[in-house]
Amino acid sequence: MSRFLSREAERMEPYTPGEQPVDVPYIKLNTNESPFPPSSKVVKAVSRAELLKLNLYSDPTCGQLVRAIAKRYELNPEQVLAGNGSDELLSFAFRAFCGEGKGAAFPDVTYGFYKVWAAFYEISAKIIPLKADFTIDVDDYMDYPGAIFIANPNALTGMELPIAQIQRLLEADENRVVIVDEAYVDFGGTSCAPLLYRYDNLLVVQTFSKSRNLAGGRLGFALGSPALIADLNRVKYSFNPYNVNRLSIVAGAAAMEDEAYFQKCIAAVQTTRDWTVKELEALGFTVLPSNANFVFARSEKFPGGELYRKLKENGILVRWFDEERIRDFCRITIGSPEQMERLVDEIKKLLGEM
Repeated sequence: MSRFLSREAERMEPYTPGEQPVDVPYIKLNTNESPFPPSSKVVKAVSRAELLKLNLYSDPTCGQLVRAIAKRYELNPEQVLAGNGSDELLSFAFRAFCGEGKGAAFPDVTYGFYKVWAAFYEISAKIIPLKADFTIDVDDYMDYPGAIFIANPNALTGMELPIAQIQRLLEADENRVVIVDEAYVDFGGTSCAPLLYRYDNLLVVQTFSKSRNLAGGRLGFALGSPALIADLNRVKYSFNPYNVNRLSIVAGAAAMEDEAYFQKCIAAVQTTRDWTVKELEALGFTVLPSNANFVFARSEKFPGGELYRKLKENGILVRWFDEERIRDFCRITIGSPEQMERLVDEIKKLLGEM
């Protein structure tokens, strides 16, 4: 760090992304990326004609992309905001709905960025422990007056909170916003998007990174009432009006319109996930029930950190979090069938060496 760094910045604990090493050709099962390439319609949309327009700013309203999203979810364009990944939109939500006198509440085991944003904006955060079985008890949030952030399915465990429980939160206090982060919902979860017509205090945030195969395109979107979206736009236009680049706008619109490819990819991931769970359980692993494109698993025979290191030595990356409640677990992204077969084979070899 330089001598110029402010004390406020020095106090921050940055989010740690998954490893992206380039020293050897790893099988990457650590960052929840899709094993599939973008839709052929996306490749076609990112044309030479669009490349030649890169001297011009992108549309700050992201009109083409917003209309495609609105059509897909049967909403009005005024209920949609596109962003530079769902991370940006979640950050906007922290800034828009939290502040003096209004804090944020979220679970202790969840997406690590929530804690970072709360500190970044100097927002009071109430971190509520998950139950012993890693589920959320909404009764713990009922009396909280600030904004509530729920990753559903949860970003670490893959477990889903039933929609009826989220409705309880929405109805318990109409004067607070409930932000539902649905980064993984397409892999077997149930979206809260159909509830938007009933609740004006609901904000749903999704991403193109997982189920729409565009992690490198950095695209996300928020769905909510026109008033909530206007609030987010106020933050956006105070920060970065041209937040989505020209190529990602056309790529995202094409991806959103290719429903057949989207359904094909998520079905394939679900099939491979089910196979992986069976194989890991047959090897003695405990695997939490997942509606995401990853599994959260632990073995009585291997501490989580040791399994992570052994697999890395053998060319496979999984994600391990050195935190008290989850130290025994590894989060394993669902890759291609061939990649998951290799993972299982390597684990069998490691068990055989014990």
